[in-house]
Amino acid sequence: MKETILVTGGAGFIGSHIVDAFIAAGYHVAVVDNLHTGKRENVNPAAVFHQVDIRDAAALAAVFVAEMPVAVAHQAALVDVRAALVDPITYAAVNVIGTLNLLEAARAAGCVRKFIFASTGGAIYGEPAELPATEACPALPLDPYGVSKLACEHYIATYRHNFGLDYCILRYANVYGPRQDASGEAGVVAVFASRMLGGREAVINGDGMQDRDFVYVRDIARANVLALTHGSGIYNVGTGVPTNINTLFQELARLTGYARPEQHGPAKPGEVYTSFLAAELARRELGWTPETCLADGLAETVAFFRSHQK
Repeated sequence: MKETILVTGGAGFIGSHIVDAFIAAGYHVAVVDNLHTGKRENVNPAAVFHQVDIRDAAALAAVFVAEMPVAVAHQAALVDVRAALVDPITYAAVNVIGTLNLLEAARAAGCVRKFIFASTGGAIYGEPAELPATEACPALPLDPYGVSKLACEHYIATYRHNFGLDYCILRYANVYGPRQDASGEAGVVAVFASRMLGGREAVINGDGMQDRDFVYVRDIARANVLALTHGSGIYNVGTGVPTNINTLFQELARLTGYARPEQHGPAKPGEVYTSFLAAELARRELGWTPETCLADGLAETVAFFRSHQK
């Protein structure tokens, strides 16, 4: 009988790829998603789907009793830095209380051996004390989204200390790829690709020299599968390669045939200026390295958006 992995946010951009990867690795997968930003059509037909909000503790507990998962890959979250500045209370309710509901359900069910948590390498270090940022960098987030993820990390650690629940916390760099929602989860690659293919103006926030670490979504999915059987603790998951937004714009313009000149708008409050991650620890302990270079990943992403143009 196949072991069951519970993936929260499994109808979303990143979560649905993680579901695919676990199924390809031979696991049974149960998905929990409230479809706030996720899409039912993203869910692999081989998975069992539960439309549940992680703030609903009773409904979550019922899912754990029904599915008896051996591991949880917790991806469900609100993730927009700017929205978090406007409504930090909702971000705390979903990201922190929702995570605590999952931890409590896992503890009560008694079947969960590993808790895999999607954290943020882009927001948790603030303006990093060193570059590329290592896991030893001080966690000094500059926005409520990053704070909510850091709070979850601390709660998860207490569940290992007090209840023996092993964990892997994966601090993602800037994830991009097919299925990203240009309006919902609002990654810059998705926003630019969508607008450029639609012939609409794509605006760069600030001077465009902000450096980001862009990591392909299928590499992220593979990290989650490896974390199931390898490692324990906190791991950066990124390429270690900085790419500024102007360069990203130019490459996407080339791939999409976008001919408009660069347009710059005001910088956005709360955003880190430079962030890229050292992932040597993930290489040593998880056996993970990124396999998709930015050029190939962007080409695949543009092809996806082109095929899904409305």
